[in-house]
Amino acid sequence: MQNLYGMCGVILAAGASSRMGTDKALLPWPPAASGHTLLSAAIASLKPFTQAIVVVVGKNARNLAPVIAANGALMVLNPEPERGQFSSFQIGLRQVLALGHNAAIITLVDCPPLSAPSLQHLRVSFDRALALGKWGVAPEKDGKHGHPLLAGPQLIEAFLQAPLASNAREVKRLHAHLIESIPVPDSLLTVDVNTPEEYAALAAQSAAQPAARPHERLSGS
Repeated sequence: MQNLYGMCGVILAAGASSRMGTDKALLPWPPAASGHTLLSAAIASLKPFTQAIVVVVGKNARNLAPVIAANGALMVLNPEPERGQFSSFQIGLRQVLALGHNAAIITLVDCPPLSAPSLQHLRVSFDRALALGKWGVAPEKDGKHGHPLLAGPQLIEAFLQAPLASNAREVKRLHAHLIESIPVPDSLLTVDVNTPEEYAALAAQSAAQPAARPHERLSGS
């Protein structure tokens, strides 16, 4: 199926990482690998399915700028990240529209990237769902949803029209009947990395079942 929408990636990376004690975006990913981070892996995973990628940063802009530039993404600053994640969400989507795109694939930097086959499945499902009147698609496994969210023009507009005091979850809940759930097999779909303990547990899991390196994910192997 031909892609009907100009897709732009949005990675939210403006958080303070206060519980982790170090910037989560720069944590090695996969944990046992060197030279790759959660941020660079996120950019690499989205590249085959997007025309551009924006990374929303906050007070960590100086530290993340080299990674963003080296991986061919665009850095967008949230000047007041303390307003909350939804402020970064809206800043990222405004940049999507400013770049001339009409659809977005949105993820959090602390969510391990999905496999290339799952992202391809989401991308194809997105065009099919929007042709049937839906506004977007989201991955699902065992009844639980995760990232990334693929949003079409109407869903982007709904996010941008929502008050800053709202959040993405509330907007998605309000329009749940217009967001199609797409089953994926990825075991890390609902994983967030917020604390050193969670990262250590994930590293142990990765050592037991080695994850593909970013370039291997992109090849679908």
